[in-house]
Amino acid sequence: MDKEYFEYIYSAQNGDKKALEELIKRNKGLIWSIVKRFLDRGHEAEDLYQIAIIGFIKCIKKFDTSYDVKLTTYAVPYIMGEIKRFIRDDGLIRVSRGIKELGFKIKELQNRYYNQNGHEISISQIAKELKISREEVASALEALSPIESIYDEAYSNGDGKISKIDQISSKIDEEKLIVDKIALQELLNRLNDSEKKVIILRFFRSKTQSQVAKILGVSQVQVSRIERKILKNMKDKLRA
Repeated sequence: MDKEYFEYIYSAQNGDKKALEELIKRNKGLIWSIVKRFLDRGHEAEDLYQIAIIGFIKCIKKFDTSYDVKLTTYAVPYIMGEIKRFIRDDGLIRVSRGIKELGFKIKELQNRYYNQNGHEISISQIAKELKISREEVASALEALSPIESIYDEAYSNGDGKISKIDQISSKIDEEKLIVDKIALQELLNRLNDSEKKVIILRFFRSKTQSQVAKILGVSQVQVSRIERKILKNMKDKLRA
């Protein structure tokens, strides 16, 4: 990363809007390349681009220049995560007008039937009355159900309110996991072809040293020597 680029990042992290705009401008191609992956989800390209920008800004704010990782590499999971979150949350509340109208019609029928007969109307009766299937009745009623958020209160105790997400939290430092994964990928990319094959076969495909040696056409001793050398270099770089 050149000095000028580093200065832009530092300035943007300290509130310099011009520096932030310059970083967005320089990475516009990357941002659009990620946006294009989601263009078949029913959202406008420009809307997704603006969401992607939010992810990129979050990335800049959290980017640590001491990591031996490029900003562009670090930015990808943030941008993709922001777009996926937007599509997921938007999808939760997007219900077609036709289903909504059917749901309201069913509600009116339920209320009218209850007032006239003193008990609830069955799904089968609703379907027969409106000349639709029972599945359509169920879908329409489900569409009108209140949406529950993982941030809603589950219960409260003496220390305050406990949300649903608190109950399912894994307590895992996801940001650290992302950074570690990116750092590992960067280190793997620096290996030559034979070294990379050894690591992939040994630790991603669970092959023994003998099996790796047979696949690569070398001795087990050579595989062992290569493996020790790579792991030592990778550990040294990760610690640095």
